[in-house]
Amino acid sequence: MLADGEVIGALRLADEIRPESRDAVDALHAQGAQVVMITGDAQAVADTVAKDLGIDRVFAGVRPEDKAAKVAELQDEGRKVAMVGDGVNDAPALAQADVGIAIGAGTDVAIGSAGVILASSDPRSVLSIYELSRASYRKMKQNLWWAGGYNLVSVPLAAGVLAPIGFVLPMSIGAILMSASTVVVALNAQLLRRLDLTPEASTNRILDRS
Repeated sequence: MLADGEVIGALRLADEIRPESRDAVDALHAQGAQVVMITGDAQAVADTVAKDLGIDRVFAGVRPEDKAAKVAELQDEGRKVAMVGDGVNDAPALAQADVGIAIGAGTDVAIGSAGVILASSDPRSVLSIYELSRASYRKMKQNLWWAGGYNLVSVPLAAGVLAPIGFVLPMSIGAILMSASTVVVALNAQLLRRLDLTPEASTNRILDRS
């Protein structure tokens, strides 16, 4: 504002950083992930945000058509890239990334290009994806060991490996055990329902483990 040719006031406009973003970045760092910002904003603006949040690398002033190239550049470094975006301009980068994550409130193009769609715009929801993937993989290994161990023991017994000492597993018992094995695997998988995948809970679990 000017008065008699003198500056008497000024306004400064800036995007407000969501507090959840800091928690999300901290949790990603706790998992050993590197956080990279790819933005079309000016370098000075991007650097300010990156410094505030603790973001590791910044690609600023990137044109929409070049975002996918930046993702490819990271992949060429031997990194697995998960890209989070919500706009039309993010669609090629989401498709290029190893894991494309679209914000549910984003554009249809971005949603169509991503492999995972978040139901909320909370940045901590990315950690919910990590927690669900981690828990699912753990259940897969548990069920594989259970099924493998069952077959390793039951099949030789049913085949008569202990017949010389007078023990043969009856076929009826083997069938019951097979059904029981299927039930145990299914019930173990159902335990995933107990996992609290709210953004806050997922982030806190990761930070507590670090």
